[in-house]
Amino acid sequence: MRKKNTIKKISFQGALYLTVCLSGCALGPDFQQPQLSKQAGYVENHNKQQLTPLGSINFSTQTSIPADWWSVLGSPSLSTYVEMVINNNPSMTVAETSLRQAKQNVIAQQGFFFPSIGADYAISRNKLAGNLGGNSPGIQGNGNVISTYQNPSGPIFNGPAYFNFHTAEVTLNYTPDFFGANRRAVESLEAQEKTTAYQLEATYITLTANAVAAAIQQASLKAIIEANQRIIKDYQTIVNLTQRQFELGYASAMDVNSQFTLLTQAQQQIVPFKQQLEQTNDLIHVLSGHFPSEQIKMNFVLDEFHLPHSLPVSLPSNLVRQRPDILAAEEQIHYANAQVGVQLANRFPQFNVTGAIGGAADAFNQLYHNGAGFFSLIGDLSVPIFSGGTLSAREQAAKEALAQSVAQYKLTVLNAFQNVADTMHAIQSDADALKNAETLLNTNQQLLSMTTSQEKLGFVNQLILLNADIAYQQAKINYIQMRTNQLGDAAALYVALGGGWWDKKPLDSLAKKP
Repeated sequence: MRKKNTIKKISFQGALYLTVCLSGCALGPDFQQPQLSKQAGYVENHNKQQLTPLGSINFSTQTSIPADWWSVLGSPSLSTYVEMVINNNPSMTVAETSLRQAKQNVIAQQGFFFPSIGADYAISRNKLAGNLGGNSPGIQGNGNVISTYQNPSGPIFNGPAYFNFHTAEVTLNYTPDFFGANRRAVESLEAQEKTTAYQLEATYITLTANAVAAAIQQASLKAIIEANQRIIKDYQTIVNLTQRQFELGYASAMDVNSQFTLLTQAQQQIVPFKQQLEQTNDLIHVLSGHFPSEQIKMNFVLDEFHLPHSLPVSLPSNLVRQRPDILAAEEQIHYANAQVGVQLANRFPQFNVTGAIGGAADAFNQLYHNGAGFFSLIGDLSVPIFSGGTLSAREQAAKEALAQSVAQYKLTVLNAFQNVADTMHAIQSDADALKNAETLLNTNQQLLSMTTSQEKLGFVNQLILLNADIAYQQAKINYIQMRTNQLGDAAALYVALGGGWWDKKPLDSLAKKP
């Protein structure tokens, strides 16, 4: 007898142990972080000299990327504007609410790890047919007898019976996660949450990059328009002088028309710059969360922007842990990987436990008295046998989605490295172009200075001085454009390297640098 009890005890403990073990397993492959190829880099032979542009600006792996990377440009008004963009642009609100939504989805899925408990109460008013006989339906759960009405004076028959009926119960439903379907589902939603967090950081970087680009563009266009207006003024003066010479017989009509053509061309050239400036101002308004019609004081001057002597460049192994788009693509692999486990677990048996406890009576105060109580406990085992290929097809589809996410990750990494490499090459080219533009500007400035001195002494006429000033203004426009390109490409480098989001105060993000 003792032996049988021992066997029963061992069997029960074994079953309990098996249940715990099964509850701890999760079918499907475990996620593994993608490995970066050893060939990953920005230049073909990794020669450090190739990473150094001409001029006073160098690349360095020791240069940090601050969260407020735009501050390295040295413009207080730019920093003020970017902060306004971060605080007011609706895109940040969209990204933040998306992240909070993703968090709640995870919490909701985690709830399936626990039993669901509910309560139900029902009351009904019932009519019992009299032809079922007296005292029907007999003794209810509370011991009362429901009697039908009997006719004392006429033919003997039973009238109908009216009664109330109360039912109250507490229900329980629980599905043990034996094969890890819910664990994989939670894992996939957590991956989506992290993806959304990295998308929040990507939105932050994109907004700040657009704000910086708009500010630089506004300052550049204002300087270009100012130089063009000076050119137009010079050409107008030349036309007036040529017209006077024509009237005095010292110039031909062809000379007048030639100068007037140059004036018209200069006036035509300034039109697209003015249009671009208006559109840039509209962008500056909208980025900061304002309508184009609203008044905001955001006027940038090109001379207030300065590049640091050293620009950052991240090691390849660091780049893949810094760029939000790469990290989001990695989490998409994690999500797809977990979904394979979900679909695989769906092909295995599922066990469900349901239970209820309550009472039923024709009087509320008798619900749990005189034998009115009841309970039920049901164990349900569901085994998929044939589904027309649906389950296997879903599993295969999940595997294909995983393969797709891996390929998309590789593509994202390649594009990121190309982005950094292209930006570095652009900065190198900008240094060459800016050096030549600066030389040309200085030469024309010296020529203008000498011509001005000669004009005061009477050695040259006013027309020569005006043409020298036009040449100087044209060289100035070229220099402004080259400097704008360098500032824009330097800002693009900070963005290409990840924008330093890992050092900023978190807005509402799980996206911490891995």
